[in-house]
This record gives sequence, C-alpha cells and structure tokens, in this order.
Amino acid sequence: MTKDIKYIGVNDHQLDLFEGQYIVPNGMAYNSYAILDEKIAIMDSVEANFTEQWFDNIEEALSGREPDYLIVQHMEPDHSGSLFKFAEKYPNTKIVASSKVFNMVKNFYGMDFEEKKLVVGDGDKLTLGQHELSFVTAPMVHWPEVIMTYDSKDKVLFSADAFGKFGALDVEEDWACEARRYYFGIVGKYGAQVQAVMKKLASFEIKAICPLHGPALTENLEYYINLYNTWSSYGVEEEGVVIAYTSVYGNTKKAALKLEELLHERGVEKVAVNDLARCDMAEAVEDAFRYSKLVLATTTYNGDIFPFMRHFIEDLTERNYSNRFVGIIENGSWAPTAARVIKGMLENSKNLTYAETNVKIMSAISDENIAQLEALADELCGQCASVTEEPEKEGNKKKFVCKICGYVHEADQLDPDFKCPLCGRGAEDFEEMK
Repeated sequence: MTKDIKYIGVNDHQLDLFEGQYIVPNGMAYNSYAILDEKIAIMDSVEANFTEQWFDNIEEALSGREPDYLIVQHMEPDHSGSLFKFAEKYPNTKIVASSKVFNMVKNFYGMDFEEKKLVVGDGDKLTLGQHELSFVTAPMVHWPEVIMTYDSKDKVLFSADAFGKFGALDVEEDWACEARRYYFGIVGKYGAQVQAVMKKLASFEIKAICPLHGPALTENLEYYINLYNTWSSYGVEEEGVVIAYTSVYGNTKKAALKLEELLHERGVEKVAVNDLARCDMAEAVEDAFRYSKLVLATTTYNGDIFPFMRHFIEDLTERNYSNRFVGIIENGSWAPTAARVIKGMLENSKNLTYAETNVKIMSAISDENIAQLEALADELCGQCASVTEEPEKEGNKKKFVCKICGYVHEADQLDPDFKCPLCGRGAEDFEEMK
C-alpha cells in the first residue's frame, strides 16, 4: 500500500453466498492491513477459515516483530473470526475498538479482553510513531459498533465496510457494478447514517481508501466519493428505465418485452429488464436504485401480487426507495388488484411520481393494451431526472441523528423526553442533521 502499510488480507473462493443470500461468483476478499512504525497496528482480522493464512501474512509483513495493537473496526465474523486465536497467539497485543465492539465480543466469543482492551471513540487518537491514527465513529454503517480509522501520515482512510464490493482481489472486474450491488444490499437502508459519516470525513485529506472488502482505492477518489454521495442520498445515478416483471403464463412477460421494444424505438438506450423469478434479486434491486425510472409488471395472485414481485418491492422499501418515476402494468383474468397492492406497498416511499397511463391486461395482451403500452413509453420518454428535485413528502420535518448509535429520527422538533429506540439514549445525545 505504502512504505509502511502492508496488505495482509486473504481471498475466499470457497464462499457461494455472502451473508447467506448474495451470490458471489468471484468470491470475497477479507482485507486486513499492517501499519509498521515504532509500534505496529494490525487493521482488522479475517474469517475463521483463513486464520492460518492470515497469520502467515502477518509474520511475513512484520519480519519477526510482534504487533502492539489490533484495531477492530467491525465485528461481523468475516472480519473478527480470527480474533480469539489472534489474542492467544499475541497475548501482549492491545485490542483497540469502540465500547460496543467489546459487548459484541462477549456475545460472539464469550470473552471480554478486559486486560487487553483499549476503548476509543469519535476523535480519539493513537500514535504509533510517525503515524497518528484518528478514529471516526460510523454507527449503523452498517452495524452500530463500527469505527473508521484515518492515518494522518500517509493520508489513508480505513473505511470498514464502506466503499467495499463483492469479489476477491485476484479477479479483475468492474468496480461499480459489484460495489453498487454490495452497497444497496448491505448498507442501502442506512443512507442517512452514511451521509452523516461523509460529513465527518470531509475535513480529512484522503489519498487512499482501504475498505474491508474489495480493492484499495488510490486514484480518482472523487469518482468513488461522488457515487457514495449519490447512493446514500437516494439520488439518480443514470437516466434509464428498469422493467421488473413476474409472469405466470407469459402474457405479462410479453407486455414487459413489448414496452422494452417501444422504449428502444423511442431512442432510450438504457433499459434493464429483470424477470424477478429467475434473475439475481440483488441485481434487480441494484438496477432500481441506479436508474431514474421503474416499471413494475405483475399478475394478480391470490388477490395480492406474485410473490417474487412482493419480495422485490419489500427489498426496495426496506432500503428507502425514493425519488423515482414509477409505471405499473397489472394483469388479472377476472379481478386485477396488482396496481392497488403495489401503490399500497409504496405509499411510504418518498417523492415517487406515478405514470398517468394505466396498463390493465385481462389475461392476454389486447390491441387496447398495445395502445396503453405506447402511451406509457411516451410518458417514460418525457420524464427526466427533474422528478428527483421535487420536494419530498413531509419536507418540513427535520432529521436528528443519535450520536451514539446513528439512529435517525424525523420530527418538527425533538421532544426533550425522546428516547432512542435502538440504544435508549436521550435527546441530549441527538444532533440535528444539516
């Protein structure tokens, strides 16, 4: 990485599902770093199956020296799985982490490191010699205990899970696609908390970003930071249309593909079509947050909507889907209800603009439906990113963030008796987000 910062992480090609749900055809990287100075700090550990390989990497990087500190930025087992064996191998090494980490250590591993622990919080510093480390709390990005670490000498930000991506480091692939899928799958719900941390980091001069997954970012940092700002503010990354559909006998699929054809005829270049029963759901979610417009096409099913469509919409709303133009295509042989159900599921999503055209298929596509699809295509072509600039619902409400756990509360004013539902702290531990 630099003269004093060595990479000591590992690649995992054994894993098929990250966090038990996200397919990772190119594996995962569990990143760890050694900062070599008068004192030595190890940044995070690795998943338990790779402990011995990690130890070999440490010994090679340290050339016979022993580490003085292990900094635990995040307690998920893919980053803390080797913690117990590390503490056994290096009994004199201090464990540096937030107070919440040590609570989780006891929960995960049945130990508390009482004699070894060094608790740090926002703004605390640790001097290794020439390298001075500053700690930045990042609650709910994407767990409550997370800290990031900034090295003032080499101007490196160790960003925990932020700026991470799927994929091992020995496989070359486009960064943005897998980073976007990772972000909206893993971190996407916590956009307000990401924005709060980005504001804290704005005062640092950063020349490299070292995440816990994916490659270190050393060039064109403005590109990555701008993407994170767009993603965490739920802004539009690119103009385009996502068509997400479910189909039982192929008729709703025909409508979706016909709409794709009509959009291309009208000059729309970016049209992403997802068969929700067959595609990677995380890819479909990624597309929905990437592009400016979304069309949901589905059958009525047991008086509701098809299960894969329900799953997809729940994935969107869980991650605060907002600021988009939405069209709906519903199908039902005798009592179509899909449009009503979809709008009900999206009723709490902010700043959605719905197409005026109502495409209602009664079993199979009719000439009337073709005309409706043409009208919907015209509407989609007439929309632009300006829909994201309309005022949000409840736009007058302020946002207050808990300085302890990162919970965001919306209200006109913060009640002095308010208690954080996540950590139980009072109003005095909240600050208004600007």
